[in-house]
Amino acid sequence: MRPITRTISAAVVGFAVGAGAVSGGMLAYHQMNPNANATLSQSAAKTPYATVATSTPATLPLGPDTIANVVKRDGPAVVKIVASVPQSTSLSSSPYFNQFFGSLFGNGIPVTPQATVQTDIGSGFFINSRGYLLTNDHVIHGATKIQVYVPGYSKAFTATRVGTDYATDLAVLKISAPKPLPYLVLGNSNQTPVGAWVVAIGNPYDLSHTVTEGVISAKGRPLTIGSRNYRNLLQTSAAINPGNSGGPLLNLAGQVVGINTAVSTQGQGIGFAIPTSTVEQILPQLMKYGHVIRPWVGVFIATDTKSLAKQYGLPTSQGVVIVSVEPNSPAASAGLSPGEVITAVNGQTVTNDTQLKNLIDKMKVGQQATLTLNDQGKTVSKTVTIGQEPNGPITPPSTAPSF
Repeated sequence: MRPITRTISAAVVGFAVGAGAVSGGMLAYHQMNPNANATLSQSAAKTPYATVATSTPATLPLGPDTIANVVKRDGPAVVKIVASVPQSTSLSSSPYFNQFFGSLFGNGIPVTPQATVQTDIGSGFFINSRGYLLTNDHVIHGATKIQVYVPGYSKAFTATRVGTDYATDLAVLKISAPKPLPYLVLGNSNQTPVGAWVVAIGNPYDLSHTVTEGVISAKGRPLTIGSRNYRNLLQTSAAINPGNSGGPLLNLAGQVVGINTAVSTQGQGIGFAIPTSTVEQILPQLMKYGHVIRPWVGVFIATDTKSLAKQYGLPTSQGVVIVSVEPNSPAASAGLSPGEVITAVNGQTVTNDTQLKNLIDKMKVGQQATLTLNDQGKTVSKTVTIGQEPNGPITPPSTAPSF
């Protein structure tokens, strides 16, 4: 079988994470406006983890105070997150080291790596009064110290990780405060239409509690950034920048409909947020287990087509072709190989990669799946024991096709 070789296309979108020193000033705590509370009241139900809106908010008339009331009501629940991430650099790679000491130590001679700390700045918001807050996983990924700056408190709180999910880029943190904290209500992103007004609150470039507004530009956007594959993002015209990551995207009833996550590096007014429909699915597992339990086989796949079959000499043009097998995965243990074409799972015919993934997603970790494969024109069966997806990056091979 000839190897399948094609370069994966690179994403042109960067995370909205900021890096820099922590500023000393903090915004004063905003007292809630009673009139704003009455105007923005909503029907909501408290779960063990968060408060979730139970109905679509009533349409509010646009006026000069609408956004101001949302900010006054919700602003106290939005925080700044400062994550300290250790870095290792070699002195020989520093331009300052080379300038003063390069000739003494020789050109390019490696020296002992020096430990440095990178400071990443992001945003987050409380989901209940007990100090639990939501943010992006990439804001705190690899951090050895996480500080949370809360409006109304002069000193930062040290946060602990409750749960993280690399795949959806969500994280839950916890701080201990001396009194109950203000929190936000999770709204219904599914019922938020394209064109709806939204408000973003966050800390772009360490400018605490910056407010921007825009609309929902599109829904259901798939996006790949590095090794993270987002399946379903909200696109918004509300300005978000490095430091906004993890902050709330709010509707005009003050409900969270998304978590600001990424910004286009090649355009203006093109930002992306994780919808609350995703948050509601992931949050219970993060709170209970600290991670998400997902069934996993460990193969990179593509829908087989006539052109693909002809180009790479595949034995059939129907099914799902295995492009690559992850080492030390259930697929590797079952003896699956690149170039084999999956045509059925437990006797159920599969014709595309989405259908195959949906079938696997319905299975439980530890369950066995019988795969029917076409291997160089021969029909074979192999049994795979479903594993648990790693909570970290899984980098596709450079030889995988860009499907």
